[in-house]
Amino acid sequence: MKFKLLKTDTKTNARLGEITTDHGKIQTPIFMPVGTVGTVKGVHQKEVKEDIKAQIILGNTYHLYLRPGIEILKAAGGLHKFMNWNGPILTDSGGYQVFSLSDNRKLTKAGAKFSSHIDGSKHEFTPENVVDIQRIIGADIIMAFDECPPGTADYSYASKSLDLTMHWLIRGLKQFDNSESLYGYSQAFFPIVQGGVYSDLRKKAAYQIAELQREGNAIGGLSVGEPTEMMYEMTEVVNSILPADKPRYLMGVGTPVNILEGISRGVDMFDCVMPTRNGRNGMLFTSEGIINIKNKKWENDFSPVDPEGTSYVDSYYSRAYLRHLFVSKELLGPQIASIHNLAFYIWLVETARTKIEQGTFSEWKDQMVKNLAVRL
Repeated sequence: MKFKLLKTDTKTNARLGEITTDHGKIQTPIFMPVGTVGTVKGVHQKEVKEDIKAQIILGNTYHLYLRPGIEILKAAGGLHKFMNWNGPILTDSGGYQVFSLSDNRKLTKAGAKFSSHIDGSKHEFTPENVVDIQRIIGADIIMAFDECPPGTADYSYASKSLDLTMHWLIRGLKQFDNSESLYGYSQAFFPIVQGGVYSDLRKKAAYQIAELQREGNAIGGLSVGEPTEMMYEMTEVVNSILPADKPRYLMGVGTPVNILEGISRGVDMFDCVMPTRNGRNGMLFTSEGIINIKNKKWENDFSPVDPEGTSYVDSYYSRAYLRHLFVSKELLGPQIASIHNLAFYIWLVETARTKIEQGTFSEWKDQMVKNLAVRL
């Protein structure tokens, strides 16, 4: 994997870049739709590629490990072939999912023992076997195994957690460097900066990770309960240290405003389940603000979902029709809403790239943040 930094905004730290993988190029900043179990929920791969125009998607190691299982994925020739997706894929390490299973897991220096949320069966993730699992999944970009402490963690917990994450990182890195891709194309390994909401811990992790000079770096453990301003502050702290010539990935973030603020602070890659999850519940993101499509006020509104035309949905369906689908509990409603929201997120980062290129990102971002706060 290679990264080329093309331009940095003069008023902010927003960056224009290009990642090259064996499955294609990725223009950054980029949003990655989440395909947790080998599917972007409710959306065909053809639509993800052609209509939403996603350049890369994300898979989840924990969920794919449990279902369909690594034996099936290996027999299929990896996730790309299994799900018929020929673009780049990034897989997270499962650390966040283990964190969310706090009542059903035990952390030790060796790794994490946990019970499956599906059937209660016992499993163990170690820094080494998580690398092996991601080798089998076959993602272009794989993540180090880490512990994701809650945003409310006190300093003592966050410090011990970081020590564990860094110990796991060195072991995982060794396993990665001593193993090879199974399917004839290269894979990249991203360390993850943890440290909670504590600047000194974040700096400590960022400096150590910067020295490793891996293909890219991630910022984890944010948007997990801490105040939004603290998330922005920690992002600034970390990005002031991480190498400028490597892509920076802010994991699991977030709202459209979070993404714009992250871009302005030098983040290149984002992922979040919000576009599809909120879309399935009738929340639509538009360039003019947020719509609850279930509201009666849209009953006779035959205008496009977003007059700006941020998704191909706007050329086909009106707000009134989409509201009708939700009220009628038709499955097509959540599907269209999911497609629209994903396309809006992609439009957002595409437009950000254009504005960075033109030198007008700062002004556009400030106005867009105001628009996105409006409830229509």
